[in-house]
Amino acid sequence: MQHPEAAAPARRGPRSRAALIAMAVCAALLFAGLIAMGTWQVQRRAWKLDLIERVTQRVNAPAEAAPGRDQWPAISKAEHEYRHVRVTGTYLHEQESLVQASTVRGAGFWVLTPLRQADGSLVLINRGFVPPEFKDRATRESCNPSTRVTVSGLLRLSEPGGGFLRDNDPAAGRWYSRDVPAMAQAHGLGAVAPYFIDADAGSSPEATGAPVGGLTVLSFPNNHLVYAITWYTLALMLAVAVWYVARVERALRRDRAMQDNAGHADARSSQDPTPR
Repeated sequence: MQHPEAAAPARRGPRSRAALIAMAVCAALLFAGLIAMGTWQVQRRAWKLDLIERVTQRVNAPAEAAPGRDQWPAISKAEHEYRHVRVTGTYLHEQESLVQASTVRGAGFWVLTPLRQADGSLVLINRGFVPPEFKDRATRESCNPSTRVTVSGLLRLSEPGGGFLRDNDPAAGRWYSRDVPAMAQAHGLGAVAPYFIDADAGSSPEATGAPVGGLTVLSFPNNHLVYAITWYTLALMLAVAVWYVARVERALRRDRAMQDNAGHADARSSQDPTPR
């Protein structure tokens, strides 16, 4: 019959110095990477908070004149998007484009109409949302002003390409994003501002079927603090794991040293003559 102690697995010995060095290097690189990711998220959070503050100030500021043709080359996301602007001109309703939209009012379309200014330049105006039953321009003809109008709203940059998994089809007039250059080319408009304007609610005619403005969604997810805590927590867990491994390795080396010393002592005693 096998003795219970003989069936117990032998305790492993300490790892080699080369293995420990390799593990330490890997752990150090991983720890540095986790700390770097956490720090990056902290920096991203500061940037996002600054962005939210700047956008809030722009949206709530009084409307200013929209950038003119001489300013178009300098238009940038950082400096101009979501500025509260105003333009004056005449709508070209025959050249409007309908962009599929999903809003708090349901599914439907954004109505993007070119506005010709006094200097002849054009700006696309997102006049607002219409449900599918008012997709046809003839159903809302009475809501399309033919005289000069002043429109205020938020400056937005072009959205090239299309929507999620759906490309714009200019030839068929199917639009999934507000792609200003593509719309201008499709309608042969010529010189068009490199931005469009989301009209305020006050710019919408109060009539059935009229495009409803003021539905711009300002959403800036800010989960960077959670991400930073996650990365730093992982780094802490790695540090604890390294401490535990180091503690186990020290214990194993101490046990090995004690076993070696005991073995040497037994060997010496067995070689000594027994006194009579």
